[in-house]
Amino acid sequence: MDPWLLAAFWFFLALLADFLSIRLKLAVALTEILVGTVIAYLISLWMPQYTNFGSDSNWIKTIASFGAVLLTFLAGTELDPAALKGHMKEILLIGLVGFFAPFIGCALVAYYLLHWTLLASLLTGIALSTTSVAVVYAVMLELGLNKTKFGKAVLAACFVNDLGTVIALGFIFSPFTWKSAVFIGSAIVIFAFLPRLTRATFKRWGHRHSEQEAKYIFLFLFILGFLAFWSGSEPVLPAYIMGMMLAPIFDKDAILVKRVRAITFGLLTPFYFIRAGALVSLPAIYHAPLIFLILFLAKMFTKGIGVYPAAKISNYPRKDAIYTTLLMSTGLTFGTIASLYGLSHNLIDKDQYSLLVAAVIASAIVPTIIANAFFLPKHHLQPHGKELPDLPIK
Repeated sequence: MDPWLLAAFWFFLALLADFLSIRLKLAVALTEILVGTVIAYLISLWMPQYTNFGSDSNWIKTIASFGAVLLTFLAGTELDPAALKGHMKEILLIGLVGFFAPFIGCALVAYYLLHWTLLASLLTGIALSTTSVAVVYAVMLELGLNKTKFGKAVLAACFVNDLGTVIALGFIFSPFTWKSAVFIGSAIVIFAFLPRLTRATFKRWGHRHSEQEAKYIFLFLFILGFLAFWSGSEPVLPAYIMGMMLAPIFDKDAILVKRVRAITFGLLTPFYFIRAGALVSLPAIYHAPLIFLILFLAKMFTKGIGVYPAAKISNYPRKDAIYTTLLMSTGLTFGTIASLYGLSHNLIDKDQYSLLVAAVIASAIVPTIIANAFFLPKHHLQPHGKELPDLPIK
C-alpha cells in the first residue's frame, strides 16, 4: 500500500479514536487500542492481503517505538525526585510488590494449570508482571492527576515495577555482557552532565522558532535508545530516567512541555497505541478463550493481592488504594516486548504469543475503565480538573 495512503488511513483511525473517546468518556489511549484491535480483525476478514493494515511496516514500527520512548520520557519529567521525598518507602514497596506478586503467581499458573514449559512459564510471569507507564501517564495527563503527589507516586511505582521486569528478563534470558556494561557506563556518563548541559544549552539557544530544544531532546533520546537496543535492553528505560533527570527544567518551562506533548500525542502515540491493538489476535482468543481468561485473571488477581495491601500499609484511603491497584494492573509496552522476545527466541509459540499479548492489552483496557468509572480519586483535583500539586497522598 502507498505510504501516503497508509498514513492517511492511520490518522483517520486516530481521529475516529478521538471521537470515540469523547463519546464514550474513555481515555484516548484506550480507544486507540480498541480501534486498532477491531479494525485489524475486520481487515483480516475482508481484505486479508492487508492484514494488520501496515502495522508491520518498518516506518510505522519506528514511529510507534519512538512514540513509546517519548511518552515514557514525558512521564519521567513529571517525577521530580525532590517532590517525592518522604514517599520513597511506599513507592518502592508498591512497585516491588507489583512486580514480584504477578511474576511468581502467573508463572505458577502457566506451569501448573496451563502445563506450559518452565521457560514459557517464566516468560509468562515476566510479561504479566508489567505495568504500563505509557497508559498510566496518558490517563493521568488527561485527568489532571499527573501534577498531584498521588499521581507522581503512582507513576514512580510503575517505574519501579517495570525496572524489576527488565532486570528479570535480562537476568533469566539475556545474560549480562560487555555490551551491557558499555550501555550502563555510557548512560551514567550522559546522565552526569546532561542536566547542566541542558540548562546551559536552553539558556543560550532556546526559545527559537527552530524548536532547538525539541531537537536537542530527541538527539539524546535516540543516542540512549541506540545504546539500549544495541546492548539488548529497551530504549524506554533510559528515556524514563532521562525524563526524571530533566524534570526540574521541564517543570519551569510550560511552553516546552506543551510543544513536546503536541508532537507526542498529535503525531507519535496514535501509531503506538493503534499498533498495540492490531497485535491482538481475536481468532486466537476465540479458539482458546479459557486460556486467555486464565492469563488475564491471573494478572488481575496477583496484582490485587500484592498492590492493594501494600497501598493500605502505606496508609492510602480505600478509594486511592483500589485506584492505585487497578492502574498498576495495566500492561502494554514491556508486556508486549517480553512476549515478542519469547516468540523470537522460540520460548513460546505463535498461539501462546497471541494469548499473552491479548491478556496484556486487555489489562491496559479493563482495569483502567473500571478505575476511572468507579474509583477515580476526585479529591486530589480541584473543580474543572485543576491540579493540586501540594495535596498530600495520605
